[in-house]
Amino acid sequence: MSCHRRRSVGNRERSRQRLQSMPTQQWRRRDREQGTVGGGNESFGGSGRSRVLVHRSSEHNRFRVACERVAMQRGDGRMKNWCWLNLGRARTEQEWKVIFRRMREAGVHAILPEVFNNHEAWWGSDHLPVAEALLERLIPLAHEADLEIHAWMHTMTCNIAEIYDAHPDWYDVSRRGDSAAVKPAYVDYYKFLCPSRPEVHDFLKRRVAELAALDGLDGIHLDYIRFPDVILAEALQPKYDIVQDREYPEYDYCYCEVCRDAFRSASGVDITAVEEPADNEEWRQFRYDRITRLVNDILAPIGSAAGKQVTAAVFPNWRHVRQEWHVWHVDAVLPMLYQSFYNEQIAWVGGQCKAGIERMQRKGGSKPLYSGLFIPALDPAQLSEAIQVSRAAGAAGVSLFNFESMTPEHWQAFTTATA
Repeated sequence: MSCHRRRSVGNRERSRQRLQSMPTQQWRRRDREQGTVGGGNESFGGSGRSRVLVHRSSEHNRFRVACERVAMQRGDGRMKNWCWLNLGRARTEQEWKVIFRRMREAGVHAILPEVFNNHEAWWGSDHLPVAEALLERLIPLAHEADLEIHAWMHTMTCNIAEIYDAHPDWYDVSRRGDSAAVKPAYVDYYKFLCPSRPEVHDFLKRRVAELAALDGLDGIHLDYIRFPDVILAEALQPKYDIVQDREYPEYDYCYCEVCRDAFRSASGVDITAVEEPADNEEWRQFRYDRITRLVNDILAPIGSAAGKQVTAAVFPNWRHVRQEWHVWHVDAVLPMLYQSFYNEQIAWVGGQCKAGIERMQRKGGSKPLYSGLFIPALDPAQLSEAIQVSRAAGAAGVSLFNFESMTPEHWQAFTTATA
């Protein structure tokens, strides 16, 4: 809880009580009165463009971020809740204000707008294709609603045609020899960059540095900070008409010359000469370390030096994406505990929270873990249950994926469960 939020606890509790007791029709009537257009299943609705507002002073924002760092480590039983948010739908400034106000009343503390979706940016980038410089306008609106705002960016996936046309060598190569730029695994957007290449480091550093320089931004949220899935979650495999009972060459990355040479220098082993690379523990750890080095030594320090919180969206089946996130130097992790992907029940969510926390503790440290919940696979009652099992397992809060999937009934259940 931030320093200036402590003074508003009573007001927030009263807001929650009002929200919980407010019928869906009254929600919609109040929004119409305040200028918001209803939007189908999107509980807050809206269309149009935001206008530029004056940012808070940089001194105030640095103070605010320092307080939020303390809040992330409180451990006093109070939940902090997040929500992933897509920016593709046009909205007016007034509509954003109503959305943010209602999210805060419902019990959300931090929003994660998707500002780089692997092919275009939603801030005024000077090196990426820009959809709209929207993030700069949302920052003061989020703060006005007492919300933190963290820039959600895809990290290793890059579908910018100018990049993969000019630099195909920047991309992962499968054990079968296919470049992710030309023949990606599973779906066309799975064009993953290689974490071993200095040119890729520079490309990613520039993106993080641009975001870190934005006045008032609370944090940077790293997504797709991994290799492609060598084995998909169980429920997803039938979608692609595949059975993955082991690590197959076409899904196993990265075997580019830079990765092979670096591994040979470190271990003395030519991985291409190994009969079954999937059984080589050194090779497996080498790839974990490629991603960990990118996070700990290259990207996270940029955000931290600018006073930004650095968080990451991570996988519960971390080995299958070479994502050893329990040793990362980030401020918090948001594991995507989408039980339906794994043919699991809601109790599994709590088990994964507990397992993730214990892995971090075994490595000699810990950081807040926020349980990522997949709303399309949860009805309101199941959402309540998922929040309860997450909290009981030690999660510091939850993160909703995503705003667009939340109905008024979901919001009511969320407010009750997080009160």
